Amino acid sequence: MHEDVERGLQRPLQAVPDANRSHVVVVDGRFVVTHVRSIRMPKHLARAITVFTLLFAGPLGAGASDGTQSIESLRHLSQSVEALVTQVSPSVVQVLVTGYGPVEDPGRGDTDVVIGRQRSLGSGVIVDPDGFIITNAHVISGAQRVQVVVPAAHVSEPALRSLVSARGRTVEARIVGIASEVDLALLKIDLAGLPALKMANYDEVHQGQMVFAFGSPEGLRNSVTMGVISAVARQPDADHPMVYIQTDAPINHGNSGGPLVNVEGEVVGINAFILSDSGGSQGLGFAIPSAVVSVAYPQLRKYGHLHRSEIGVQVQTITPELARGLGLSKDSGLIVSDLLPEGPAEAAGLQIQDVIETIDDLPMESLLELAFHLYTRNPGERIKLVVRRGDVRLPFDLPVVERPHDFDGLGDLGDPETNRISQLGIVGIGIDETIAPLVPSLRIRSGVIVAGRSQGARGADVALSAGDIIHRLNGAPIAGLQELRTALDAIEPHGAVVLQVERSGKLSFVAFRLD
Repeated sequence: MHEDVERGLQRPLQAVPDANRSHVVVVDGRFVVTHVRSIRMPKHLARAITVFTLLFAGPLGAGASDGTQSIESLRHLSQSVEALVTQVSPSVVQVLVTGYGPVEDPGRGDTDVVIGRQRSLGSGVIVDPDGFIITNAHVISGAQRVQVVVPAAHVSEPALRSLVSARGRTVEARIVGIASEVDLALLKIDLAGLPALKMANYDEVHQGQMVFAFGSPEGLRNSVTMGVISAVARQPDADHPMVYIQTDAPINHGNSGGPLVNVEGEVVGINAFILSDSGGSQGLGFAIPSAVVSVAYPQLRKYGHLHRSEIGVQVQTITPELARGLGLSKDSGLIVSDLLPEGPAEAAGLQIQDVIETIDDLPMESLLELAFHLYTRNPGERIKLVVRRGDVRLPFDLPVVERPHDFDGLGDLGDPETNRISQLGIVGIGIDETIAPLVPSLRIRSGVIVAGRSQGARGADVALSAGDIIHRLNGAPIAGLQELRTALDAIEPHGAVVLQVERSGKLSFVAFRLD
């Protein structure tokens, strides 16, 4: 048939293989599916071509008038999507959060604020078989208790699969780490052998790629939607350096924290938020890129917070006024305004007023581009930097280092046994004249620093993480470890406890009941 068509047209054909090892032939702007079965190709490319054919093909040509080929193509597409969902769904969980916050009270005036118990939900994705789960920081904000609904492990009856998997298994989770600056959090559940998803290589994520959003929109657990990547690096907030993947795959409330995956079942991003006037999906969904997740996950697991990567430079955006005053050859881009003493940049020979042109061969025109590039680089890696100094372009090879955190090393100061607060499941460090200088950002220079979770921690209903500082218990100030122990011992079983906690420079309350 291929030869007959070619003779009739008197010109070469454009042919590409589809998933069934056929040919999709372009004839006068229409697609004709022939039956040449001698071509092999990757599954993901076959899927893409099949979908493209279905969406844009005109009427099928000779040999397919009975619709058999179109039905087979539809069936193949359906089976491919179903196989992907079956592969990914066991790794997607629902996150149930209980806490306290402002609630509506119809009997009170508009200016009154009523604090009450709140329940909220989101989604998460298993990233390690030992029970580590990535979700959004905003999903667990204000949590006193976190639970995770894990999909049912095995269901033998196909007709009951959706019904049984919707039930799942509810288990307690504890908060391992929070990175509010990138809206990520890490949870841990006491289960092993779980199916985990792999992070996609962000360098291979491109506009137009097909993606699937998994999660629990509006509480409807185990849901999936399909779309494409609308943009690979979108900055919704001009004053914030964070960038997101934009997708038109429908995302709604409850999808937050769930994975956005590619056709290979790899996590392209973590669903974060939508832009909507109505509150529903309008094709403007945003996900945290896999590159950011890949960098944040090991740090959250090890430290409970992020270590920012840096090269030891402070940069500013070049303005026309700045360019004229310094006699620069361009009035846009980035200029080095400071160098970290004994940092990598200073050691390599960079100077103040150097104009940054490229990093790893990528043009750097904004602070956003620089910040995002460093977000995606791990300490110990090296980057290639090209700067302009006057009329000369200079190349540099710099190591990426970790920006120190206020609480780094504090865990080594607390003995896991003598500093253990069993009621809270933590190892604490009392703030005294020795510890206080190590944490210069403290708002209140007394209390107990949470150095980490203790072995056999009693539960995630006490929402404390490494780096939290306990200042008060039920309104009474806490000066150190002994005061905290005494105050906890005085509370009767199942009594209410409210801790005033400093976290990331902000004060908040953590409320729970003792066992």
